[in-house]
Amino acid sequence: MDTCRTSLIAGLDDLGLTLDETQIQQLLDFISLLEKWNKAYNLTAIRKKDAMVSLHLLDSLAIVPFIEGKSVVDIGTGAGLPGIPLAIYFPDIHFTLLDSNAKKTRFVQQALLELKLKNVSVCHHRVEDYHPGHYFDAVITRAFASLTDIVAWTGHLIDQQGILLAMKGQSSDIPELEAARTTLIPINVPGIDAERCLVKIQLTKESEERAWEK
Repeated sequence: MDTCRTSLIAGLDDLGLTLDETQIQQLLDFISLLEKWNKAYNLTAIRKKDAMVSLHLLDSLAIVPFIEGKSVVDIGTGAGLPGIPLAIYFPDIHFTLLDSNAKKTRFVQQALLELKLKNVSVCHHRVEDYHPGHYFDAVITRAFASLTDIVAWTGHLIDQQGILLAMKGQSSDIPELEAARTTLIPINVPGIDAERCLVKIQLTKESEERAWEK
């Protein structure tokens, strides 16, 4: 068993997550594609697959317990993170992966084809210009922008009962948000000796209306 597979299986066990062999292979194939395309497209600063296991796969999957609903949009998905690992884990949830960088969305589209993921769509848009005509149950972001900007730019995408999940590296830069029910959740990622947290926001009616006005 190679190092990446061993690390992935151990990390999944630490997170209390169970995947079948097909899903595990899809995750490993995804970082192989990312390593290959990264040489030409500069998709991520992480160059080696063994580091991608913790910093990309396990980091993304650490928020599995907090995913809600049947439709999720990943804002600023970049190379498909956390959207692709989450879509592999949740085959019954539809994920929309949105990014304004064309080379990254081209990679994501190719990855979806090679991984044979049917529950994912890709959109090349700026979030503030993205108006799909329907709401999502959840919006997720990973290292995308300041929390204040994220709320302002994504409010029009979230259902009244929906949630915003913002993955952050540090909790110290998280401001108080008026008119928002905010929960700060510490996240432990196997193999990463650094602070991680998840900010869960349930927008109130007032904050939704303010987001629509922007």
